[in-house]
Amino acid sequence: MSKPETEVRTVPGENEAQVPEVKKQVREKNIFRVRGMPDIPLLIIILILVGFGLAMVYSASYPWAENDYGNSYYYVQRQLIFTAIGAAAMFAFASVDYKIYMKWGAPVFFAVSFLLLASVPIIGKSVNGAKRWIDLGLFRFQPTDIMKLALVMMLAWYISRYVDAYRDLDERTIALKNKSIFKRKFKERLPVFLREVFIPLCIVGMVCVVTLLERHLSGTIILFLIGWIVMLWGRISLPWLLGIIGAGGAGAAFIAIFTDYTSDRLAVWLDPYSDPLGDGWQVIQSFNAIGSGGLFGVGFTNSTLKHLYLPEPQNDFIFAIVCEEFGFIGAIGLMLVFGLFVWRGILIAMRAPDCFSRLLAAGITCKIGVQALLNIFVVTGLFPPTGIAMPFISYGGTALIILMVECGILLCISRFSAEKKI
Repeated sequence: MSKPETEVRTVPGENEAQVPEVKKQVREKNIFRVRGMPDIPLLIIILILVGFGLAMVYSASYPWAENDYGNSYYYVQRQLIFTAIGAAAMFAFASVDYKIYMKWGAPVFFAVSFLLLASVPIIGKSVNGAKRWIDLGLFRFQPTDIMKLALVMMLAWYISRYVDAYRDLDERTIALKNKSIFKRKFKERLPVFLREVFIPLCIVGMVCVVTLLERHLSGTIILFLIGWIVMLWGRISLPWLLGIIGAGGAGAAFIAIFTDYTSDRLAVWLDPYSDPLGDGWQVIQSFNAIGSGGLFGVGFTNSTLKHLYLPEPQNDFIFAIVCEEFGFIGAIGLMLVFGLFVWRGILIAMRAPDCFSRLLAAGITCKIGVQALLNIFVVTGLFPPTGIAMPFISYGGTALIILMVECGILLCISRFSAEKKI
């Protein structure tokens, strides 16, 4: 295990006599992170979510599977295969040291993911009017699912390598005693802006633009929020981050108003009953399913709306079936489980041994939490329907495998969370 950093750099013109005192304070605060067991509560939460997801995929899908394929177990059988692959990937990534991504693993993975994403308009397959998939014959996948993890890794790698590495906590401590250091000219601040704000924003921006060209609004929103959250955890200047999210919101509003694809969805969201047999049908049936559940639900597998009323209930609107079969109590219970997942993930990020692992753990955790929250908002009518799947619960092979890989990385980082002060 490498020795912790205790070197203190001084600011030119500062009193050198202050250095030993600061150096002593740094030594007192240094800690080692010792490798131990993965976070067991997080592992239990993951297994609960995956198991419940399998049960709900079966319950929500068997009428449509019987109608389309003559086999009521079609979707759940495929989901079981994806779960087995994902579980193997999760335990494999939990065993691999995350530091292998800290050198060049993250940028290489990001470059490959970006090439896949950019190739979708050329070689992609159109599904339901949107070209977001790459079909390899045996299976198809959305490069956006891979890009979500790649973006987190890339930003964590960049910020830890080129932003956090240039910050010296001891230098800031000394600088506070001499405020004149902050009275620098604009040309002296510009390189900091380029390094800390402009380049990360360019990384997020080019990914969002390419995703938006695929008419994948939900993916664009999630990628933008992921980038903003990782930059926030990377201690990027808060005023700039608020400006970025304000500009992003203004851009989203402009796109929603002035493009036919998004404006139609926005109109359906505002009044689904204006087109009850067309675009508003799925939203209306979702409302019916949620209302039918009442407080305790109609019971597992007893949903009525999944019987060819709610289109593809095993996908984006599976939470409506959860509400119908388990009621308000069951829906709140599922949200609490996701809340526990986020809590454990944030705890792992706060205890992470270095900047890269901290940002990686926080980005993965917040990405899963944000996606679950947006899915609930869509199903309950608080957000326009944009094709956001519920993590672990909705049917989908690539998404589930990537989720399990992300959980494996989280579990790996949690193994280094035990503290040993020196």
